[in-house]
Amino acid sequence: MKNREDTGRRAGTALVGDVALVTGATGGIGEAVVRTLAEAGVRVAAVDLDTPALAELEGTARDKGLPVTAFAADVTSPAEVEAVVAAVEERLGPIDQLVNVAGVMVAGPVLSLTEEDWERTFAVNASGVFRVSTAVGRRMAGRGRGAVVTVASNAAVVPRAGMAAYAASKAAAVAFTKNLGLELARHGVRCNAVCPGSTDTAMLRSLWSDDSGPERSLRGSLEDFRVGIPLGRFAAPEDIADAVAFLLSERATHITMHDLQVDGGAALGR
Repeated sequence: MKNREDTGRRAGTALVGDVALVTGATGGIGEAVVRTLAEAGVRVAAVDLDTPALAELEGTARDKGLPVTAFAADVTSPAEVEAVVAAVEERLGPIDQLVNVAGVMVAGPVLSLTEEDWERTFAVNASGVFRVSTAVGRRMAGRGRGAVVTVASNAAVVPRAGMAAYAASKAAAVAFTKNLGLELARHGVRCNAVCPGSTDTAMLRSLWSDDSGPERSLRGSLEDFRVGIPLGRFAAPEDIADAVAFLLSERATHITMHDLQVDGGAALGR
């Protein structure tokens, strides 16, 4: 896990609860979320498929005195999801916060997508959110408290050439999270989404075929009907993690069923 230079940016953000479960914990945004919550004193269950990366994440956190525990699980497996949620609660205690970060992207023209591409994308990005959220949500509802944040994408609200499966799956994840929030509101559980734009991660870099990729992402592409980023920079994973932490915190206790665009203005405020 990387050191964060500006730890003061999170000062004063009181997080609600003691235990958080974060999926996709070893990815760029997932790792930043894990670190941000752990530095705030939350005990974090870091969930991912990548066992070696999980072990490294847990070891680095332990060296820094951060309360991070690794749990390996595949969000596409109902049995593994139920087992890992039960294991987290048995080992760490009741889950107060859930952050759905696990995601995959298959880029390419719509007419080139295969059935496997489509189904794999939805299995992780949409169905994975459903499985983990319902497994945790049932427990939160029974206790009358909790907060869920799904990390989606601004592609959920703005069409992107070459990203149909990803965009559709993220739109499904946002819609599901809002519906979950509506039904769990009476139980004191809040559910929101954070929708990043271009963020400095391996997933973003995988979209660049040559050295012009970063400039095209920043400035936009007329032939793809894509605007650039008005703020003129990519988000850092920590920018997304800060938004997640806010929605989990006591400062957001009257916010639910909201999708927060964290994209430097790339979606033009949609």
